Amino acid sequence: MYVHKRIGILAFKKSILYWFESSFWNIVDLVFPPTCPSCQEIGFRWCEDCQRVVRPLAGVQICQVCGAPSDKARCKRCKSLRPSFVQLRSWVVFRHPIRSVLHSLKYQHNIGLGQTLAWAISPSLKQYNWPVQEVVPIPLSEQRQRERGYNQAGLIARPTSQLMEIDYRPNALWRARHTRSQVGLTIKEREKNVQNAFEADSALVAGKSILLMDDVCTTGATLTDAARALSNAGAQAVYAFTIARALSHADA
Repeated sequence: MYVHKRIGILAFKKSILYWFESSFWNIVDLVFPPTCPSCQEIGFRWCEDCQRVVRPLAGVQICQVCGAPSDKARCKRCKSLRPSFVQLRSWVVFRHPIRSVLHSLKYQHNIGLGQTLAWAISPSLKQYNWPVQEVVPIPLSEQRQRERGYNQAGLIARPTSQLMEIDYRPNALWRARHTRSQVGLTIKEREKNVQNAFEADSALVAGKSILLMDDVCTTGATLTDAARALSNAGAQAVYAFTIARALSHADA
């Protein structure tokens, strides 16, 4: 009885923290009116018109493991070597207007978009009904963290954890080495680039079901290696989720 009551209190505190931080950003918006990164309309962090035209992945036939477009329940890659995550899913297709939003968050220090995106994706995340207990963002290398000043995945993952009323563990996973950008690399090059790039803290993840979050998924190589590190550290299960999924021209 006491345990259940304590869990309820902790969940309530997470919800209150989300609304407190959301109120803070609303005040900031009043003082410094934001501009929608997709259409440049003033007064909106991301306007409703632009949110309505994102292309969801809900109607795309996908692999039930990695979430890549596939006419089979399990794609060739997952059949040959199943990833360490249970499932990988993405909210929308990586194209305009979500591309502009994520680029603004990632490269233009538009950090208030983290709250906006967390609110937008939470209904989809809850529909999966994954039994997750902790949210872990894909970390940047120390070098890239210093250059950028923040981790864009963490800016989304933190308010998402508050909305889901589960623990946020930004220190549970880290990059064991600096890796080059994945942009422009082939599938094989991406896999080699991030191979054994992550390590995880068993004290934080052992026996836990983890929600691993990133902003964009292209081939799933980064999420696959991060999930491997979490599993090796004793995580009971890893579920992966990204805001967007980049599709090839054939997939789109």
